[in-house]
Amino acid sequence: MALILNEEQTMVRDNARAFLADKAPIAHLRKLRDARDPEGFSRALWMAFAEMGFCGVLVPEALGGSGLGYVEAGVIMEEIGRNLTPSPFLSTALVGATALLRDGNNARNAELLPKLAAGDLLLALAVDERTKHAPSATALKAERSGNGFALTGDKCFVVDGDVADLLIVAARSSGAPGETDGLTLFLVDAKANGVGVERTVMVDAHNAARIRFDRVQVDADAVIGEVDHGWPVLEAALNVGRAAVAAELTGLAEEAFGRTLGYLKERKQFGQPIGSFQALQHRAAHLFTELEITQAAVLKALQMLDSDFERAPLFVSVAKARAGASATLAVQEAVQMHGGIGMTDEFDIGFFMKRARVGQELFGDAGFHADRLARLHNY
Repeated sequence: MALILNEEQTMVRDNARAFLADKAPIAHLRKLRDARDPEGFSRALWMAFAEMGFCGVLVPEALGGSGLGYVEAGVIMEEIGRNLTPSPFLSTALVGATALLRDGNNARNAELLPKLAAGDLLLALAVDERTKHAPSATALKAERSGNGFALTGDKCFVVDGDVADLLIVAARSSGAPGETDGLTLFLVDAKANGVGVERTVMVDAHNAARIRFDRVQVDADAVIGEVDHGWPVLEAALNVGRAAVAAELTGLAEEAFGRTLGYLKERKQFGQPIGSFQALQHRAAHLFTELEITQAAVLKALQMLDSDFERAPLFVSVAKARAGASATLAVQEAVQMHGGIGMTDEFDIGFFMKRARVGQELFGDAGFHADRLARLHNY
Protein backbone atom coordinates (compact mmCIF):
# COMPACT_ATOMS: atom_id res chain seq x y z
CA MET A 1 0.00 0.00 0.00
CA ALA A 2 1.41 3.39 -0.99
CA LEU A 3 2.39 5.63 1.90
CA ILE A 4 0.27 8.52 0.71
CA LEU A 5 -3.21 9.76 1.55
CA ASN A 6 -6.03 9.06 -0.86
CA GLU A 7 -8.43 11.76 -2.03
CA GLU A 8 -10.94 11.29 0.80
CA GLN A 9 -8.24 11.22 3.47
CA THR A 10 -6.67 14.36 2.03
CA MET A 11 -10.04 16.10 2.16
CA VAL A 12 -10.47 15.12 5.83
CA ARG A 13 -7.01 16.47 6.60
CA ASP A 14 -7.63 19.74 4.80
CA ASN A 15 -10.99 20.22 6.53
CA ALA A 16 -9.48 19.51 9.93
CA ARG A 17 -6.54 21.82 9.23
CA ALA A 18 -8.73 24.75 8.23
CA PHE A 19 -11.21 24.16 11.06
CA LEU A 20 -8.62 23.89 13.85
CA ALA A 21 -6.48 26.76 12.59
CA ASP A 22 -9.57 28.96 12.69
CA LYS A 23 -11.35 27.69 15.82
CA ALA A 24 -8.58 26.33 18.02
CA PRO A 25 -5.12 27.79 17.38
CA ILE A 26 -2.54 27.73 20.15
CA ALA A 27 -4.05 30.95 21.49
CA HIS A 28 -7.08 28.81 22.43
CA LEU A 29 -4.93 26.58 24.65
CA ARG A 30 -3.19 29.60 26.18
CA LYS A 31 -6.53 31.23 26.99
CA LEU A 32 -7.85 28.11 28.73
CA ARG A 33 -4.64 27.73 30.69
CA ASP A 34 -4.41 31.35 31.80
CA ALA A 35 -8.08 31.42 32.81
CA ARG A 36 -7.60 28.19 34.79
CA ASP A 37 -10.68 26.85 33.07
CA PRO A 38 -12.28 24.23 35.35
CA GLU A 39 -12.89 21.79 32.49
CA GLY A 40 -9.73 22.42 30.49
CA PHE A 41 -11.44 22.26 27.11
CA SER A 42 -14.24 24.04 25.27
CA ARG A 43 -17.65 22.33 25.21
CA ALA A 44 -18.67 24.58 22.33
CA LEU A 45 -15.63 23.48 20.33
CA TRP A 46 -16.42 19.84 21.10
CA MET A 47 -19.93 20.26 19.73
CA ALA A 48 -18.39 21.83 16.63
CA PHE A 49 -16.23 18.68 16.38
CA ALA A 50 -19.44 16.69 16.36
CA GLU A 51 -20.97 18.86 13.65
CA MET A 52 -17.87 18.33 11.52
CA GLY A 53 -18.26 14.56 11.96
CA PHE A 54 -15.02 14.24 13.93
CA CYS A 55 -16.54 12.83 17.15
CA GLY A 56 -17.99 9.89 15.25
CA VAL A 57 -15.08 9.37 12.89
CA LEU A 58 -14.90 5.64 13.78
CA VAL A 59 -18.60 5.15 14.50
CA PRO A 60 -20.55 3.32 11.75
CA GLU A 61 -22.89 5.48 9.71
CA ALA A 62 -25.83 3.34 10.85
CA LEU A 63 -25.17 4.57 14.40
CA GLY A 64 -24.84 8.22 13.47
CA GLY A 65 -21.11 8.35 12.81
CA SER A 66 -18.90 9.11 9.83
CA GLY A 67 -17.89 5.48 9.30
CA LEU A 68 -14.31 6.37 8.42
CA GLY A 69 -11.07 4.62 9.33
CA TYR A 70 -7.98 4.98 11.45
CA VAL A 71 -6.04 6.86 8.78
CA GLU A 72 -8.74 9.54 8.77
CA ALA A 73 -8.68 9.60 12.57
CA GLY A 74 -4.90 9.92 12.45
CA VAL A 75 -4.90 12.92 10.12
CA ILE A 76 -7.31 14.69 12.49
CA MET A 77 -4.94 13.91 15.37
CA GLU A 78 -2.05 15.30 13.33
CA GLU A 79 -3.87 18.60 12.97
CA ILE A 80 -4.72 18.57 16.68
CA GLY A 81 -0.98 18.22 17.26
CA ARG A 82 -0.20 21.18 15.01
CA ASN A 83 -2.49 23.38 17.08
CA LEU A 84 -2.00 21.68 20.48
CA THR A 85 -5.78 21.61 20.77
CA PRO A 86 -7.10 20.45 24.17
CA SER A 87 -9.93 18.08 23.31
CA PRO A 88 -11.38 14.72 24.44
CA PHE A 89 -11.06 13.47 20.85
CA LEU A 90 -8.31 10.96 21.71
CA SER A 91 -9.92 9.55 24.83
CA THR A 92 -13.50 9.46 23.53
CA ALA A 93 -13.67 9.30 19.73
CA LEU A 94 -10.66 7.00 19.31
CA VAL A 95 -9.70 4.98 22.40
CA GLY A 96 -13.18 4.81 23.91
CA ALA A 97 -14.96 4.16 20.63
CA THR A 98 -12.47 1.41 19.72
CA ALA A 99 -13.02 -0.39 23.02
CA LEU A 100 -16.77 -0.40 22.47
CA LEU A 101 -16.50 -1.43 18.82
CA ARG A 102 -14.02 -4.25 19.49
CA ASP A 103 -16.24 -5.53 22.30
CA GLY A 104 -19.11 -5.76 19.83
CA ASN A 105 -21.99 -5.52 22.33
CA ASN A 106 -24.64 -4.48 19.83
CA ALA A 107 -27.27 -3.38 22.35
CA ARG A 108 -24.82 -1.24 24.32
CA ASN A 109 -23.25 0.21 21.19
CA ALA A 110 -26.66 1.13 19.80
CA GLU A 111 -27.25 3.10 22.99
CA LEU A 112 -23.85 4.73 23.48
CA LEU A 113 -22.23 5.24 20.08
CA PRO A 114 -24.89 7.63 18.70
CA LYS A 115 -24.43 9.78 21.81
CA LEU A 116 -20.67 9.66 21.36
CA ALA A 117 -20.92 10.69 17.71
CA ALA A 118 -23.24 13.56 18.64
CA GLY A 119 -20.76 14.89 21.21
CA ASP A 120 -23.07 14.06 24.13
CA LEU A 121 -20.92 11.36 25.75
CA LEU A 122 -17.32 11.53 26.97
CA LEU A 123 -15.25 8.42 27.74
CA ALA A 124 -11.88 7.90 29.40
CA LEU A 125 -9.66 4.83 29.70
CA ALA A 126 -8.38 4.20 33.23
CA VAL A 127 -5.50 1.77 32.94
CA ASP A 128 -2.19 2.94 34.45
CA GLU A 129 -1.45 2.78 38.18
CA ARG A 130 2.17 3.94 38.24
CA THR A 131 4.30 6.70 36.74
CA LYS A 132 5.27 4.58 33.72
CA HIS A 133 2.87 2.92 31.29
CA ALA A 134 2.46 -0.74 32.28
CA PRO A 135 -1.02 -2.09 31.46
CA SER A 136 -0.21 -5.69 32.41
CA ALA A 137 0.81 -4.48 35.90
CA THR A 138 -2.83 -3.67 36.71
CA ALA A 139 -3.54 -4.40 40.36
CA LEU A 140 -6.91 -2.66 40.92
CA LYS A 141 -9.13 -5.41 42.34
CA ALA A 142 -12.40 -6.62 40.89
CA GLU A 143 -13.99 -8.90 43.49
CA ARG A 144 -17.22 -10.81 43.04
CA SER A 145 -20.05 -9.02 44.81
CA GLY A 146 -23.74 -9.85 44.41
CA ASN A 147 -24.60 -10.10 40.71
CA GLY A 148 -21.49 -8.18 39.72
CA PHE A 149 -18.18 -6.90 41.05
CA ALA A 150 -16.73 -4.44 43.56
CA LEU A 151 -13.80 -2.38 42.27
CA THR A 152 -11.11 -1.21 44.66
CA GLY A 153 -7.87 0.59 43.83
CA ASP A 154 -6.35 3.67 42.20
CA LYS A 155 -5.63 4.85 38.67
CA CYS A 156 -3.41 7.71 37.56
CA PHE A 157 -2.70 9.67 34.38
CA VAL A 158 -6.28 9.08 33.19
CA VAL A 159 -6.53 11.34 30.14
CA ASP A 160 -9.75 13.40 30.36
CA GLY A 161 -10.79 11.37 33.40
CA ASP A 162 -11.98 14.56 35.13
CA VAL A 163 -14.58 15.34 32.44
CA ALA A 164 -15.61 11.84 31.39
CA ASP A 165 -19.17 10.60 31.80
CA LEU A 166 -18.14 6.94 31.66
CA LEU A 167 -14.84 5.30 32.57
CA ILE A 168 -13.43 2.20 30.92
CA VAL A 169 -11.58 0.63 33.84
CA ALA A 170 -8.98 -2.13 33.64
CA ALA A 171 -9.18 -4.30 36.76
CA ARG A 172 -7.73 -7.56 37.96
CA SER A 173 -10.39 -10.18 38.48
CA SER A 174 -7.87 -13.01 38.79
CA GLY A 175 -4.15 -13.71 38.49
CA ALA A 176 -1.35 -11.42 39.62
CA PRO A 177 0.03 -8.05 38.47
CA GLY A 178 2.24 -8.57 35.43
CA GLU A 179 -0.02 -11.20 33.90
CA THR A 180 -2.24 -10.44 30.92
CA ASP A 181 -4.70 -13.17 31.85
CA GLY A 182 -7.07 -12.24 34.63
CA LEU A 183 -7.80 -8.69 33.44
CA THR A 184 -11.37 -7.50 32.98
CA LEU A 185 -12.63 -4.21 31.55
CA PHE A 186 -15.60 -2.47 33.13
CA LEU A 187 -17.73 0.45 32.00
CA VAL A 188 -18.23 2.60 35.11
CA ASP A 189 -20.32 5.71 35.69
CA ALA A 190 -17.85 8.44 36.68
CA LYS A 191 -20.36 9.68 39.28
CA ALA A 192 -21.05 6.29 40.86
CA ASN A 193 -20.77 5.91 44.62
CA GLY A 194 -17.20 5.25 45.65
CA VAL A 195 -15.56 6.90 42.62
CA GLY A 196 -13.25 9.77 43.62
CA VAL A 197 -11.85 11.94 40.83
CA GLU A 198 -8.98 14.40 41.31
CA ARG A 199 -8.11 16.58 38.34
CA THR A 200 -4.36 16.71 37.66
CA VAL A 201 -3.57 19.23 34.96
CA MET A 202 -0.49 18.07 33.08
CA VAL A 203 2.57 20.22 32.39
CA ASP A 204 1.22 20.94 28.90
CA ALA A 205 -2.11 22.24 30.34
CA HIS A 206 -4.08 19.23 29.06
CA ASN A 207 -6.51 17.24 31.21
CA ALA A 208 -5.75 14.16 33.27
CA ALA A 209 -6.96 12.75 36.56
CA ARG A 210 -6.21 10.48 39.47
CA ILE A 211 -9.19 8.27 40.21
CA ARG A 212 -9.86 6.22 43.35
CA PHE A 213 -12.31 3.32 43.43
CA ASP A 214 -13.60 2.44 46.89
CA ARG A 215 -15.61 -0.76 46.50
CA VAL A 216 -17.46 0.64 43.51
CA GLN A 217 -20.35 -1.67 42.71
CA VAL A 218 -20.87 -2.65 39.06
CA ASP A 219 -23.15 -5.33 37.67
CA ALA A 220 -22.31 -8.01 35.14
CA ASP A 221 -23.64 -5.87 32.29
CA ALA A 222 -20.78 -3.43 32.90
CA VAL A 223 -18.19 -5.93 31.62
CA ILE A 224 -16.53 -5.05 28.31
CA GLY A 225 -15.35 -8.20 26.57
CA GLU A 226 -15.09 -11.30 28.75
CA VAL A 227 -14.40 -11.70 32.45
CA ASP A 228 -10.71 -12.49 33.00
CA HIS A 229 -10.07 -12.05 29.26
CA GLY A 230 -10.21 -8.29 28.75
CA TRP A 231 -6.65 -8.03 27.47
CA PRO A 232 -7.44 -8.26 23.73
CA VAL A 233 -9.94 -5.39 23.91
CA LEU A 234 -7.62 -3.35 26.14
CA GLU A 235 -4.67 -3.86 23.78
CA ALA A 236 -6.83 -2.95 20.79
CA ALA A 237 -7.86 0.34 22.41
CA LEU A 238 -4.29 1.06 23.50
CA ASN A 239 -2.89 0.34 20.03
CA VAL A 240 -5.28 2.85 18.52
CA GLY A 241 -4.33 5.35 21.21
CA ARG A 242 -0.63 4.80 20.57
CA ALA A 243 -0.97 5.30 16.82
CA ALA A 244 -3.13 8.37 17.40
CA VAL A 245 -0.61 9.95 19.79
CA ALA A 246 2.15 9.16 17.28
CA ALA A 247 0.14 11.07 14.66
CA GLU A 248 -0.35 13.96 17.08
CA LEU A 249 3.39 14.05 17.81
CA THR A 250 4.10 14.07 14.08
CA GLY A 251 1.86 17.11 13.55
CA LEU A 252 3.39 18.81 16.56
CA ALA A 253 6.93 18.17 15.32
CA GLU A 254 6.19 19.37 11.80
CA GLU A 255 4.63 22.59 13.08
CA ALA A 256 7.59 23.24 15.41
CA PHE A 257 9.97 22.57 12.51
CA GLY A 258 8.03 24.90 10.17
CA ARG A 259 8.09 27.70 12.73
CA THR A 260 11.81 27.17 13.25
CA LEU A 261 12.52 27.33 9.52
CA GLY A 262 10.62 30.59 9.33
CA TYR A 263 12.68 31.99 12.16
CA LEU A 264 15.95 30.90 10.54
CA LYS A 265 14.99 32.86 7.43
CA GLU A 266 14.00 36.01 9.35
CA ARG A 267 16.54 36.27 12.19
CA LYS A 268 19.74 38.02 11.18
CA GLN A 269 23.22 38.06 12.64
CA PHE A 270 26.29 39.65 11.11
CA GLY A 271 23.98 41.15 8.49
CA GLN A 272 22.63 37.89 7.10
CA PRO A 273 19.88 35.37 7.95
CA ILE A 274 21.06 32.77 10.42
CA GLY A 275 19.59 30.13 8.10
CA SER A 276 22.50 30.77 5.77
CA PHE A 277 24.93 29.36 8.36
CA GLN A 278 25.99 25.88 7.34
CA ALA A 279 25.87 24.40 10.84
CA LEU A 280 22.20 25.33 11.22
CA GLN A 281 21.44 24.09 7.70
CA HIS A 282 22.89 20.68 8.58
CA ARG A 283 20.79 20.46 11.74
CA ALA A 284 17.64 21.48 9.87
CA ALA A 285 18.32 18.95 7.11
CA HIS A 286 18.85 16.17 9.65
CA LEU A 287 15.58 17.02 11.38
CA PHE A 288 13.71 17.14 8.06
CA THR A 289 14.82 13.60 7.14
CA GLU A 290 13.87 12.30 10.60
CA LEU A 291 10.39 13.78 10.31
CA GLU A 292 9.87 12.37 6.82
CA ILE A 293 10.74 8.84 7.98
CA THR A 294 8.54 9.19 11.05
CA GLN A 295 5.60 10.42 9.00
CA ALA A 296 5.88 7.32 6.81
CA ALA A 297 6.06 5.03 9.86
CA VAL A 298 2.98 6.62 11.42
CA LEU A 299 0.95 6.42 8.22
CA LYS A 300 1.93 2.77 7.81
CA ALA A 301 0.74 2.01 11.36
CA LEU A 302 -2.61 3.70 10.72
CA GLN A 303 -3.02 1.84 7.42
CA MET A 304 -2.33 -1.46 9.18
CA LEU A 305 -4.99 -0.70 11.78
CA ASP A 306 -7.43 -0.34 8.91
CA SER A 307 -6.30 -3.28 6.78
CA ASP A 308 -4.88 -5.90 9.20
CA PHE A 309 -5.68 -4.96 12.78
CA GLU A 310 -4.16 -8.11 14.31
CA ARG A 311 -0.75 -7.50 12.70
CA ALA A 312 -0.74 -3.80 13.48
CA PRO A 313 0.95 -3.86 16.96
CA LEU A 314 4.46 -4.17 15.47
CA PHE A 315 3.93 -1.17 13.22
CA VAL A 316 2.23 0.81 15.98
CA SER A 317 5.19 0.38 18.33
CA VAL A 318 7.64 1.45 15.62
CA ALA A 319 5.51 4.53 14.92
CA LYS A 320 5.08 5.49 18.58
CA ALA A 321 8.77 5.08 19.39
CA ARG A 322 9.90 7.05 16.34
CA ALA A 323 7.31 9.78 16.79
CA GLY A 324 8.35 10.34 20.39
CA ALA A 325 12.03 10.53 19.49
CA SER A 326 11.45 12.76 16.44
CA ALA A 327 9.15 15.14 18.31
CA THR A 328 11.68 15.41 21.12
CA LEU A 329 14.42 16.27 18.62
CA ALA A 330 12.15 18.77 16.84
CA VAL A 331 11.19 20.72 19.94
CA GLN A 332 14.72 20.70 21.34
CA GLU A 333 16.09 22.06 18.08
CA ALA A 334 13.27 24.60 17.93
CA VAL A 335 14.09 26.01 21.35
CA GLN A 336 17.83 25.93 20.63
CA MET A 337 17.55 27.69 17.28
CA HIS A 338 15.16 30.32 18.60
CA GLY A 339 17.68 31.14 21.29
CA GLY A 340 16.67 33.06 24.41
CA ILE A 341 13.19 33.91 23.14
CA GLY A 342 12.45 30.20 22.81
CA MET A 343 12.65 29.87 26.59
CA THR A 344 9.96 32.46 27.31
CA ASP A 345 6.35 31.65 28.07
CA GLU A 346 5.17 34.50 25.88
CA PHE A 347 6.58 32.68 22.85
CA ASP A 348 4.54 29.66 21.71
CA ILE A 349 7.40 27.29 20.94
CA GLY A 350 7.67 26.19 24.58
CA PHE A 351 4.13 24.80 24.44
CA PHE A 352 5.28 22.32 21.80
CA MET A 353 8.10 21.08 24.03
CA LYS A 354 5.71 20.50 26.93
CA ARG A 355 3.20 18.61 24.82
CA ALA A 356 5.95 16.50 23.25
CA ARG A 357 7.14 15.49 26.71
CA VAL A 358 3.66 14.35 27.72
CA GLY A 359 3.05 12.61 24.39
CA GLN A 360 6.31 10.72 24.71
CA GLU A 361 5.10 9.13 27.96
CA LEU A 362 1.46 8.63 27.01
CA PHE A 363 0.69 4.95 26.23
CA GLY A 364 4.36 4.06 26.45
CA ASP A 365 7.63 5.85 25.74
CA ALA A 366 10.34 4.81 23.27
CA GLY A 367 11.85 2.40 25.81
CA PHE A 368 8.51 0.69 26.43
CA HIS A 369 7.95 0.19 22.72
CA ALA A 370 11.48 -1.03 22.04
CA ASP A 371 10.92 -3.70 24.68
CA ARG A 372 7.47 -4.45 23.23
CA LEU A 373 8.96 -4.93 19.76
CA ALA A 374 11.49 -7.37 21.16
CA ARG A 375 8.76 -9.35 22.93
CA LEU A 376 6.58 -9.41 19.82
CA HIS A 377 9.56 -10.92 17.99
CA ASN A 378 9.97 -13.49 20.78
CA TYR A 379 13.33 -12.17 21.98
